[in-house]
Amino acid sequence: MRIAVAILTLVLAAPVHAQEVPLSAADCANLAASLKLPNTTVTAAQPVAAGQFKAPGGGASQAMATLPAFCRVSLTIKPSSDSDIKSEVWLPMGGWNGKFLQVGNGAWGGSIQYGALADSLRRGYAAASTDTGHAGTDASFAVGHPEKLIDFGYRSVHERAVQGKATVKALYGVAPRLSYFKACSAVGRQSFMEAQRSPEDFDAIIGGAPGYNRTDAAFQTMQMYQATHKDAASFIPAAKLPAIHRAAIDACDGLDGLKDGLIGEPTKCEFDPGVLVCKGADGPGCLTPAQIAAARRIYAPVIDPRTGQEVSTGLEPGSELHWDSVAGDRPHPMYNDLLRFVVFKDPNWDYRTLDVAKHLDLARKVDGGILAATSTDLKPFMNRGGKLLIYHGWEDQNIPPLSSVNYYQRLLKAMGKEQADSAVRLYMVPGMGHCGGGDGPNVFDMVAVLEQWREHGRAPAAIPASKIEEGRVVRTRPLCPYPQIARYKGSGSIDQAENFACTMP
Repeated sequence: MRIAVAILTLVLAAPVHAQEVPLSAADCANLAASLKLPNTTVTAAQPVAAGQFKAPGGGASQAMATLPAFCRVSLTIKPSSDSDIKSEVWLPMGGWNGKFLQVGNGAWGGSIQYGALADSLRRGYAAASTDTGHAGTDASFAVGHPEKLIDFGYRSVHERAVQGKATVKALYGVAPRLSYFKACSAVGRQSFMEAQRSPEDFDAIIGGAPGYNRTDAAFQTMQMYQATHKDAASFIPAAKLPAIHRAAIDACDGLDGLKDGLIGEPTKCEFDPGVLVCKGADGPGCLTPAQIAAARRIYAPVIDPRTGQEVSTGLEPGSELHWDSVAGDRPHPMYNDLLRFVVFKDPNWDYRTLDVAKHLDLARKVDGGILAATSTDLKPFMNRGGKLLIYHGWEDQNIPPLSSVNYYQRLLKAMGKEQADSAVRLYMVPGMGHCGGGDGPNVFDMVAVLEQWREHGRAPAAIPASKIEEGRVVRTRPLCPYPQIARYKGSGSIDQAENFACTMP
């Protein structure tokens, strides 16, 4: 209800941009012939009646049933001779809030994000999504196609923003008054790319679990897999992960002053999986010496032995229940594909051969800034009034959580705390895995927070988050701006956010 009221208020406050007269089906259909965009073909412009959209493949069908009527515009964008970027722009037929919201993709992209488009449309936005320039879920598209890799790396997102906003203006007769971008995971990297490379595209950006240095992180993930597959004795079966997790929680749960099943300050946790060494027969409640060595490597950073420099941080205590997806039966597909298709250009490349000392320089050279978004120069974005909202789960298994902390700290050093605080916020989420899931409250509305910050100057402080089980809210907590943590006030239910305050650790 609060979100709906906020949207209505914004529409009424800016009538020059709001769509007061509903569009007709003809207004939408005419775009197919009238819309002319650089390097772009309009392949379809179709009015969709309320509740009638069917996502290809039947995905997100329940979410589509409550959609309002909209104009669905399909574009093919070709900024290079080898580009083939498919994009969709969804525009409300009535009740447009005057704004544009672009959504990102996960992993290697390769498809339009219909669920995210639906959520954006339901909020009143004109929304856009792209397939990042290829179809499919792996990185095989990059072999022999450097332009397609650039499209995936950053160009498709920029082109989608430019052509998407032009489509909005063509239909409504006025450009969106504000443009936002939201993404999590590999698309968190897209968020950083936009803020760094194309600061004019968006007025505010959400970057969740930002894999902004995917190439370096690949060495961390492969280190985990090499460690757990060094030999048969090193493998940690899924049946043992709950015991490791319980031991980590027991060791570090109380570091934030409250035992609640969550590790609120994992960076202060000195948990050693060696406490689980089998004292008798092997079983699910203990670890063998080889498994202990492997577990230690999962927590450990990757170090370049030539320089002693850290290449990537490791995973944090509390992440153990997610290890099966990154150190289980097969190498992590996103990072494995990066190495075999992009770096080594060999689909038969063997993860066992990866060596930091031998291959780090090669990987970084091949990347060359196409995938890595590591710059801390956000002045052009900040000078436009841009806001960057970053969040990351402490239990994340795909992208080491400390990478976001490290970027934020580098940003403070480069930009100065006062300037950085005016435009950037980081929220580390206790108990949350990769973009969701996990033990802790992991449901929150970052779009609403971003709206309040960019449109009303209300810098986010504590953000309410919920833990939902079987459709029921079982716990709420405030998410605190880093480096603050949520600390229990000493009375009341530990499952209610009002009994916590954000304080410095």
